[in-house]
Amino acid sequence: MTAPRSTIYMVPLPVAEGANHTLSPDVARYTTGIRHYFVENIRTARRFLRSLHATLVIDDIHFSEIDKHNGPDTALLRTWLKQGVDIGIMSEAGCPGVADPGSALVAIAHTMGAKVVPLTGPSSLLLALMASGLNGQSFAFNGYLPVKEPARSKAIKDLEARSQREKQTQLFIETPYRNNPLLQDLLRTCAPGTRICIAMNVTAADEYISTRTVAEWKKDTPALEKAPAVFLLLA
Repeated sequence: MTAPRSTIYMVPLPVAEGANHTLSPDVARYTTGIRHYFVENIRTARRFLRSLHATLVIDDIHFSEIDKHNGPDTALLRTWLKQGVDIGIMSEAGCPGVADPGSALVAIAHTMGAKVVPLTGPSSLLLALMASGLNGQSFAFNGYLPVKEPARSKAIKDLEARSQREKQTQLFIETPYRNNPLLQDLLRTCAPGTRICIAMNVTAADEYISTRTVAEWKKDTPALEKAPAVFLLLA
């Protein structure tokens, strides 16, 4: 007998704490029946599922936390796929598979013939781009920039040059406690006319999104919170 075909559900979480209204109703619909998950953080995943399903027995669900250094347990994924169970993949916030390790699991799922279903939810990257006023026809997400000098300044200069050459918006993120140093490095390195957007706490009650030139930011430089932020640059 042929084993049943697994379905991989890419389960988005709210970008802001408690903002379940930003999710498609399909998220609640499909997570009712999923009992196997790969997650970035088990505590976050359990709390999120409880917020969707008050009567769900969390102890009946199998969670595999994706190790930050060694990646996901791919052997366990293959075992679950061979069993034909449906599997959910969750990031810490936003859409799994984008700027997190979920893509490695999905790549394996495709090779094993599983069906992959992305559920609709918020992406801080796209929401920031939408609200930035920068070029949404051509853009690139660059993840984290180098932390140390001179690599960081070189990376910023390279992104600015690419943006100017290709008229392309460059997106990147930073660990929240480094938001202010990154902004200072951008203002120190980039040309006065380069536009920079800061999108912080996207979808939260205290959401902050502002686009200005480097020269304008220098005249009124904010002290950024230690909060999730997306930085966008267009030269």
